[in-house]
Amino acid sequence: MFDLILRNCNLPDGRRGMDIGIRDGRIAAVEAALSGEAGEVIDAAGQLVTPPFVDAHFHMDATLSYGLPRVNQSGTLLEGIALWGELKPLLTQEALVERALAYCDWAVAKGLLAIRSHVDVCDPRLLAVEALLHVKDKVRPYLDLQLVAFPQDGVLRSPGALDNLKRALDMGVDVVGGIPHFERTMADGAESVRILCELAAERGLPVDMHCDESDDPLSRHIETLAFHAQRLGLQGRVTGSHLTSMHSMDNYYVSKLLPLMAEAGVAAVANPLINITLQGRHDTYPKRRGMTRVPELLTAGIPVAFGHDCVMDPWYSLGSADMLEVAAMGLHVAQMTSQDGMRACFAAVTAAPARILGLDGYGLEPGCRGDLVLLQAVDPVEALRLRATRLLVLRGGRVVARSPAAVAALALPGRPSCVDFTHRS
Repeated sequence: MFDLILRNCNLPDGRRGMDIGIRDGRIAAVEAALSGEAGEVIDAAGQLVTPPFVDAHFHMDATLSYGLPRVNQSGTLLEGIALWGELKPLLTQEALVERALAYCDWAVAKGLLAIRSHVDVCDPRLLAVEALLHVKDKVRPYLDLQLVAFPQDGVLRSPGALDNLKRALDMGVDVVGGIPHFERTMADGAESVRILCELAAERGLPVDMHCDESDDPLSRHIETLAFHAQRLGLQGRVTGSHLTSMHSMDNYYVSKLLPLMAEAGVAAVANPLINITLQGRHDTYPKRRGMTRVPELLTAGIPVAFGHDCVMDPWYSLGSADMLEVAAMGLHVAQMTSQDGMRACFAAVTAAPARILGLDGYGLEPGCRGDLVLLQAVDPVEALRLRATRLLVLRGGRVVARSPAAVAALALPGRPSCVDFTHRS
């Protein structure tokens, strides 16, 4: 006896007409023509069922704060950081919690059920840390929230930041973060990487650093991060986020860098929507677009995920928690328009970030959690093309969000009155 059976599902790996049986909140069977009774049966009607979307890089403490205390007029990363510095003294824990919970509601409706959020620790009050720890506990039944202790103003540059970061870890923050390119010198940036990696090794924690978020081809802290990951035995636990300087590096240096990253087991996170809007602001033409070298990273065997990074905050005025929008922008900017490339972009907001975050029980195999999204599309490529409607979102086998199918009501001679946007092949 199953609690729920989803029948006639297409799966991301290409299997079609599959049934998924869920029992006690976990997937119990995945097979064609699954026999057995169920408390509820849902006909997927040949549409795509995927594990939930995962956002590998976000800033939930800043989300939905757009316009507070003013708007970023230049559109640059540095003005955004300055603007966030103006806002920090005005923050209240209540407002932080309210905005974060509102965003989590958006996320669940879009099938986004796991987020790694960086949280600023440079405010000695640690208001944002306390707020997001509260949010993490509150949303646990329907969303996995992983927190990174992030010294936005530089762990060496900002007085007391290292002590604040350690306090945040003591409070229950999950991951050690950093921002070496924002330290006062390249040497300080390299030193910050050493200190933070050693702290992570000492505490048995993962590392996720904002690394080389710059148009400067000589910003090469990712090399230092890879070195310390290997030196300290942190393979598989270290992530370099952004890596936008790689867009501007010469090819010879990159040909050396990528094998070092692969050897050190360092993963990469690109943030397509934000990287292409914040970077290249000082260029005339040709104008760089800043996103890191995703196809080359993948070819080198380096895990790559996409993150949303920002939604309506000092750095970005748009966004809606839609990871299909993120993936679609990524495939355009990276020119990953082959069938395999587009499927890799879909994986960059599902399976790849799930592995990077170390999510337990993620997937579509028996024993995995019954966390699923039914999309109004037949396969991952169509899902990207259509930014497919999330018809159902399941958490532990229970429906937590539902959206009506996108249809166009047409009254044309010889045409049906209601036409599904998707194309059936």
